[in-house]
Amino acid sequence: MLAETICSAVSAAGLGIAAVTAYRKRFLAATRIAAYSLVPIGLVLTGVVQWVSDIAFRPSVWLGFGLLGLAWLLFMTTRAIERRGVGTRKERKAAAKTAQRDAVAPAASAPSLGGGLPAAQPQAKPKQQDDATGEDFSDIEAILKKHGI
Repeated sequence: MLAETICSAVSAAGLGIAAVTAYRKRFLAATRIAAYSLVPIGLVLTGVVQWVSDIAFRPSVWLGFGLLGLAWLLFMTTRAIERRGVGTRKERKAAAKTAQRDAVAPAASAPSLGGGLPAAQPQAKPKQQDDATGEDFSDIEAILKKHGI
């Protein structure tokens, strides 16, 4: 009953403000204010206000909202843990076995950058310097040899 009275008072005040705004020749703003002020009385007449006030003052409803919030929190926590890859040891082992089975070369490790048998080095050609151009490519040749090219 109190909620309905408050909504009616708000609607009446809004319509009064709309009338003053229309008196000042601001018809578009007055129409918008009148539209907003009719919403609370419309909610009262449709019964929405009674339904909301019944929900707001029942402890069982708030307990239900609390349980829904707890369920949501648990879902989000488990999703975050799954994304991090943290799980039980059994789950991690099963995932590793599945990944190893799906691998193309399961015994292969990450590519090594050295430490294996040295590759056969091609015979270095004696340096031939073109005296006609006068350019020295020894530094470039040293870089290429360093990289095995």
